[in-house]
Amino acid sequence: MKITASAVSLNVEDVPASAAFLVDHFGFRTEMAADGFASLARDDAGMNVVFLRRGLATLPADQRDDHASGLILAFTVDDLEGELARLQAEGVTVTMPLTSEEWGERAFQVRDPNGVIVQLVDWNAPTG
Repeated sequence: MKITASAVSLNVEDVPASAAFLVDHFGFRTEMAADGFASLARDDAGMNVVFLRRGLATLPADQRDDHASGLILAFTVDDLEGELARLQAEGVTVTMPLTSEEWGERAFQVRDPNGVIVQLVDWNAPTG
């Protein structure tokens, strides 16, 4: 098997709202969109983010009413503090403050209009 692309697909109520959040605040671009569907990309993300409207008939019956809950879209960034300041200046509510873990992970979280968690992360693994 050869994987040629990757995507994460999330079911939400309001596809345009989630798509606009990633475009406006995280620099994604819309590659494809239709009623109930949007596929977003960034050249440096390594994957597409796809939003599907809950209840969409093209989804299998056992998935139609699922919501993107319990999932975190995590993006590793170079300037975590700078991104935090930028998002706050843009009026984005931080839902988990900047935290540091003993294994070197630092992160904060925001939520899009549909409640999808977006986490920005950097890694500063302890030496030794």
